[in-house]
This record gives sequence, structure tokens and C-alpha cells, in this order.
Amino acid sequence: MKSVSLNAIPRALGRRSGAKKLRASGRVPAVIYGKQSQAQNLEVSAKEFGDLIHHSISENLLVDLSVKDDARPKRLALVQEIQHHPLSGHILHVDFHEIAENEKVTVMVPIETAGEPEGVKTEGGVLEHVLFKVKARGLAKDLPESITVDVSHLKIGQAIHLGEIPAPAGVELVGDKGIPVIAVAAPRTEEEEAAEAAEAAAAVPGEVEMLKEKKEEGEETPPAKGAEKASAKGAEKAPVKGAEKAAPGAEKKTEKPGEKKK
Repeated sequence: MKSVSLNAIPRALGRRSGAKKLRASGRVPAVIYGKQSQAQNLEVSAKEFGDLIHHSISENLLVDLSVKDDARPKRLALVQEIQHHPLSGHILHVDFHEIAENEKVTVMVPIETAGEPEGVKTEGGVLEHVLFKVKARGLAKDLPESITVDVSHLKIGQAIHLGEIPAPAGVELVGDKGIPVIAVAAPRTEEEEAAEAAEAAAAVPGEVEMLKEKKEEGEETPPAKGAEKASAKGAEKAPVKGAEKAAPGAEKKTEKPGEKKK
């Protein structure tokens, strides 16, 4: 991986409001850390860094960082992480991992394909990327920006596994060597596509909630708070109203026969 030059200056504003002001002025907040020195807050030009990303195959960048007023003229660092705005895609923050030239590091390297698989061209199969990135370990200068794999020989049902991908000199691909990375699958039938669409529809959150509500409606629910007291009062009042009408008559009936007997 070839290193590229990038300028940076120490960052004084560290709070969220300071970061907003920084971005509004065309700068991007950043941080650099590693075994060589303590973590330091930096800021870089949004345009300068954006141009580097635009001309790079991936976000795996090796930079010669020039920090203003720093004792070291150049600091070799890998771009460890780039945070993007979820809607606009603008760069919000950059993490630099400072490394030594003789230090081995592990990065995620994109997998690219070359050629048209035989199973796709003659049998109507579908090329599937099981893994879009793989872990690669080595010296920064030896790490590739991407790995290209020839897939022209693949037939339906065949796959290229991690252990079958040739790694560049001085680089080791980390992981289970038996994991498939690229495969050619048989074409899906209309019935399979319809079944997948039905499964996707059944997994919609709104429908799941509606089914849950229906289930709850069918179950016996406990009375609301205060409902027991209200029902008890209603039960007491109901017979009292009837008793009020019946009581006077009942008293007269009992009194009259008693008077006759006297």
C-alpha cells in the first residue's frame, strides 16, 4: 500500500459545539493514536481528505501525516475509521492509527472479481459475494488496497474459499480457510422468489405488531384500574333502586295483615 501525504493541525476545540463549528469552516475533526505516542486531537481539511478518499479504491489509506508544529516532520498512519453522516454522506470524523514501518497490522480488504463465471454465462447461474471484505495482516507497505479474484472458471454450485485466494507477498489472509467468499448459485424459480417475498412481508414490523395486538384482544384482560370499584358500586346501586320501590309496598303488605289480626 503506497502512502499519501496529508496535512493536519492540532485541534483545540474538543466539544460537540466546537466540532460543529469546525465542520462548518470546512475542516474535519480527527484523532491519532498508537503505540508511538499518546492520543492527540487533530483537524484536517475536508476537501483535501475527501479528494484522497475519492481517488482511492477503498477507505484503506496509508498516510504520511504532517502535523503543524510537531517535533516529527512525518507520522506514518493508517486510516482506521471514517464516520459519515447517515443522510448526506459527509465525513464527520476520522481516526488515524499511527504505526511503525516494521509493525504488522490487520485491516479489512475489499474483494473484487474478474471475468464472467461459466455457470453464469452458460447455465444462467447467479454470482454471489458471500464476503465483500476479508482480513489481511502484514506490514503496511505490503497490504493491498483490494484483492482481485478470477471467477471465470466457476460453475453452478462451486465456490472460492478463503484458503484458495492467493494473498500478496508478505500478507496473510486471516480467518477460517474453509469459509466461502464467492460462489455461483443456481437461478431461483418464481416459486422461490414468491416464497421469499412472502417471508419478507411477514417480517415487516407493522404486521408483527398488528398480530400481537390481535392476540391480546382475544385474551382475557384484567379490568382497568378502578373498574372493580366502579362495578361494585354499580352492583350495590342496582338492587337498591329496585328495593326502594318494593320496600314501601312490602311494608304496607306486612303492616295491613298485622292490623287485621289485631
